Amino acid sequence: MGNQSVTLFQPLKDLLTPLSHSQCVLHKHEILICGGVDKKDCYLIIHSKTNTSLSVRHCVVKLVDSNNKDRNQITLLSFGGEYKHTLVMKYVSVWGDDNNSDNDNEINKLKKSKKSSNYNEWVHFTDNHNNPTNIRIGDDYNGVRAVIGGSSNHLLFITNNPKNISVFDLSTFQFIKHDTLPTNKKISNHCFISKPENGQGILKSNEKKKRKIFMKCCYNNTFQFHKLPVCNDIALFNGYAYVYINDSILFFGGSNYPHISKLVHKYSIQENKWMTFRNALPSPLYGSVAILSEDSMYVHIIGGSNGEDVSTHMKTQVSEWLSEKEIKKGIELKVKKEEENEQQDKAKEETNDAKEEKDKQNEKEKK
Repeated sequence: MGNQSVTLFQPLKDLLTPLSHSQCVLHKHEILICGGVDKKDCYLIIHSKTNTSLSVRHCVVKLVDSNNKDRNQITLLSFGGEYKHTLVMKYVSVWGDDNNSDNDNEINKLKKSKKSSNYNEWVHFTDNHNNPTNIRIGDDYNGVRAVIGGSSNHLLFITNNPKNISVFDLSTFQFIKHDTLPTNKKISNHCFISKPENGQGILKSNEKKKRKIFMKCCYNNTFQFHKLPVCNDIALFNGYAYVYINDSILFFGGSNYPHISKLVHKYSIQENKWMTFRNALPSPLYGSVAILSEDSMYVHIIGGSNGEDVSTHMKTQVSEWLSEKEIKKGIELKVKKEEENEQQDKAKEETNDAKEEKDKQNEKEKK
């Protein structure tokens, strides 16, 4: 099985430095790696490195701005962790495609712009009046996890130690909901993913040693909690990498000190079933991070520890872990999402055209 594991996981160029417990965000064909244990830097994977002041065991999410027409730009929010910060970054690719100069042109525009200093560096998160805003700095946000949701992707769902779940409105910069998870166990460094369905559906599993917690949280102004089954093979482990694909969650490795796992598990949300694969990671690993490629064809597994932090970067094909039915459903969902995006873009263009026409008409009437 060892040789087959090596075949399943294709090794890529090592990271610039060994790291574990980092945060990753996908932007087109780039993976941004932010922070990690004893690391305060942000890396554009393999290609560049910039100075920042990121925390340890923090959380980084990609904000969604429906008014942003430029798909080359994204906004990242980093908060929590050991040093309790709240930072934001407007990111534009720092390197261009070999086949075109779009990225170079974008960077040249920024260099000429007075706002260029606001890009590609972490700055304090501020409200509409430019006042620095901290997200719940008094709480224990070491190992915090969060997801974006809401009808306009304006809500930040936060879970943190000991067993808190909160909703922060990114448009008003205020908390609008606090609740307590129905468990006697503490949570930290846990798996927390969003599955939109009739509102905001959230899945959370604990990563604390010897604690079996796996539940579904549904939010529509109030929370509803439903406990789910937990696979015995993974229940005692923590620090595994996880990634949500279609209607499944894949888990890689993990630790139950002093034991480190190299197993791969899958939880099917629709079927409410667990699976432990015969195939496994090439070597035991925990504290790594998993992220899905832009084309949804590969899962990248980055960093981690086998007792010491590693600079490993490898990828594996999604088709090795999901059935044909699951992959087909994923393709259908992707096509549907693309059609929805096209419709939204068209609606925005029509709205903007109508507004411009109205403004022109108003100008004529004034004259």
